[in-house]
Amino acid sequence: MENRLIHGDNLLALRALLPEFAGRIQCVYIDPPYNTGNQFSHYNDDAQSAQWLAQMAERLTLMRDLLRPEGILLVSIGDEEAAYLKVLLDDLFGRANYCGTLVWEKKRKPSFLDRTLGSVTEFILAYAKDRTVAKPFVSGETTLHKRYPLNNAGNGLRVLRFNAGAVQFACPDGYYPPQDMSAGAIITRLLDGVEVRDGRNVQDFRLEGEWRYAQAKLDELMQAGEPLTISKVPFRPNYVQSRQKAKKMKNLLSAAHYGMSTYEDATEESRALFGSAAFDYPKPERLIQTLLSAVTQPGDWVLDAFAGSGTTGAVAHKLNRRWIMIEQGEHCLTHIHPRMQKVIDGQDAGGITALSQWAGGGGFRFFEVSSAE
Repeated sequence: MENRLIHGDNLLALRALLPEFAGRIQCVYIDPPYNTGNQFSHYNDDAQSAQWLAQMAERLTLMRDLLRPEGILLVSIGDEEAAYLKVLLDDLFGRANYCGTLVWEKKRKPSFLDRTLGSVTEFILAYAKDRTVAKPFVSGETTLHKRYPLNNAGNGLRVLRFNAGAVQFACPDGYYPPQDMSAGAIITRLLDGVEVRDGRNVQDFRLEGEWRYAQAKLDELMQAGEPLTISKVPFRPNYVQSRQKAKKMKNLLSAAHYGMSTYEDATEESRALFGSAAFDYPKPERLIQTLLSAVTQPGDWVLDAFAGSGTTGAVAHKLNRRWIMIEQGEHCLTHIHPRMQKVIDGQDAGGITALSQWAGGGGFRFFEVSSAE
């Protein structure tokens, strides 16, 4: 069985993985200690910033080497070290490979532990190993037959040329002379006379206005035979989605945008799994599912070198991704191992189980990394 759970120092484990996995991992997701200065029951989160960054640099360098050319690194982080970690990642990955920062709405009610602001968000820094070959982050599909108006008030004034026969008209056949068709905030000027016959424009025509798309995008749509429609006078052209396509992901992961789960939800998931031994600040499965689905396909390798309670592996398994988890703490044995066994046995009914239609199956190999290695 290829999936691997590794108990031990992640620096040593990452080095041990290099000979077999260099250039093979599609997604590295890590949720390292945020260096908040606090002590938690399952890990220590109190180190000097320079020491924390040095430790992260060693490990992130190895993670970069494990990634495929099109692979993606995702790092969850809080306010305390986010800016410093980004500078470090810019240096290790190159600023050109920075994909953006995802903002996760972590709580429904703010935490007022900070004496100046109530915090409801955390960050996920995203880097590609090589952004020139990395694919866009996706979330779901576009809506079939959705209409996209080409007019977009506020954009620069431009002229678009529509090819003969490219537009389906719902208004009566006939001749429409050049005229100003502007109304309200919408600027549209018909620059050429248009003859409409059998619901199609007989010749090329031009419209001047403030447009959502450039001419190159319009040419692409017309060449592909995508539906372009004008329903009446004044002309307001629309592009109609004729087939579903992958939808590019937004950078705000919130309840409003993605029905996103929060720490409150994750705590309930953890209590259902572990009872009184629930993990401190676990990530919800819905968050990890959204991230992995955005940048991986079934069969891809996912690595988490700060595995915590094993959420990344549990979600990856349910999504039919191959996974490697590394955890030094004893919760590798008390939390992750039994959790993954429940997933495999089909006894984990929580998290994204219903959403992913997971019913059990698969397996994993367990490894111990000795500090003497």
